[in-house]
Amino acid sequence: MTTFILVAGAHTGGWIWREVAAGLRESGAQVHPVTLSGMGDPGRPAGPGTDLETHIDELLLLIDELDAPEVVLVGHCYGIHPVLGAADRRPERVARIVHLDAGMPQHGDHALALVPDETVRARLLHRSGAGGDDWLIPPPPSPEAWQRWGSVAGIPSAALARLAESAEPQPAGTLIQPLRLTGAVSALPATGVLCTGNGSSIAMVEGLVGLGDPRFLALAEPRVTFFELDTGHWPMLSRAQEVAAILLRAAAGEGHRVSAAVSERPAHLRPFLLDVPERRRERIGRIDLHLPGDVADEPSGDEGPWPAVVFVHGGPVHPGVRPTPRDWPGFVGYARLVADLGAVGVTPDHRLHDLADFGRAAEDVAEAVDLVRADPRVDSDRVALWFFSVGGLLSADWLAAPPPWLRCVAATYPVLAPMPNWGLVDARFRPAVAVRGAEGLPFVLTRVESERTEIAATVEEFLAAAKECDTAVEVIDVPLGRHGFETTDRSEGARDAVERAARSVLGHLRG
Repeated sequence: MTTFILVAGAHTGGWIWREVAAGLRESGAQVHPVTLSGMGDPGRPAGPGTDLETHIDELLLLIDELDAPEVVLVGHCYGIHPVLGAADRRPERVARIVHLDAGMPQHGDHALALVPDETVRARLLHRSGAGGDDWLIPPPPSPEAWQRWGSVAGIPSAALARLAESAEPQPAGTLIQPLRLTGAVSALPATGVLCTGNGSSIAMVEGLVGLGDPRFLALAEPRVTFFELDTGHWPMLSRAQEVAAILLRAAAGEGHRVSAAVSERPAHLRPFLLDVPERRRERIGRIDLHLPGDVADEPSGDEGPWPAVVFVHGGPVHPGVRPTPRDWPGFVGYARLVADLGAVGVTPDHRLHDLADFGRAAEDVAEAVDLVRADPRVDSDRVALWFFSVGGLLSADWLAAPPPWLRCVAATYPVLAPMPNWGLVDARFRPAVAVRGAEGLPFVLTRVESERTEIAATVEEFLAAAKECDTAVEVIDVPLGRHGFETTDRSEGARDAVERAARSVLGHLRG
């Protein structure tokens, strides 16, 4: 008989698992939904000293009291922090850890990253230990406000109302105390249950593993499995019976396994779909310039000034990933293509290493643009910016206040609004809002038919906003195209889409 311990996220307690627990018990499992200190159990009141270690100790006490050789620990959202802390101290008692729409916090991480309110995060980071209620973080004030803490997709209205009514203030110490791990937990079997309505998916995980990011290579180990649920951040309220069934399958070791086979070249390192001739290439700091003309080292007679297209990669990309994006075949291919058409193709590396790095990445892109415009071979009054994937969020600054020399913005399979579970992204990086300031700036959008649902929704949000403010968006569709299609697809439709987009951008530069 399987024994489950269910640990809820911020502001919630064991009550949120009621229907899931009932489904598990019907199967014969033992189930222990936990209400941690300060989360609604009168027997466990919180005080200013309540912190993450308090919650870890409570889980340890429960594990030690149970008459079960092993338990399956399930952590939702914040709950994964105390779950990992307890599992690290009792690895011999844990059969599996289930991350239910939860992250992968490491040693030294704190749960503060889960708080979507930037003001609250800043206050907690500089917290002085003042008296009163400063040690309590209030829950969202209304059912509508819960959307900021994660997608509420699929939750019945009555359940959403109960979520708002039953929520408790979160002790601040649980969010600001770092998670301490010895490393024992890293060898335990684990399952990720990914909620696509909240921005997670197996395809996303496979993409992260394929990039070679060392933080995610463990996800391809045989001990790790995955399931997807087409719902929002609170699946125990929206899909309780499905959650119960998945937890039983996870406990049995089932689920999708991600491959990291070294024999197969990662998708982003496969050849570009067009056979574009090599061009003269110069490396200056973190940017590469692909120049029109011959590939020979000696400059040709025509040294510009040429228009320039700056290609902005997505991410996050770990700083240890090699090669870096400016050397990926896709971006090199695009840069050579525009150089072949008579413009300077620019491929910068920016420092979007984590979801908290959009501000720094935006500074890097602005610095690269300034450097390019200062080059005497570039016509500083004719520049285009072309954004890819998650880099699409970096277009917001340029759309909100486009300079006169910016002749066009392009985006290919872009993410144009933060995912619901990206709490750390600054409010300024929302192209669907920024587009209202575009003032007629041409926008060329390449859209793939087989886009992930959560990303496609951000594109539709952007297009609706652009239509409202009469911003002209040229949409180029790629039939059956997928995210990153330039190195995975050799169809005529894919080739045509790339060439059409490039010629459209160059047309705006010359117009």
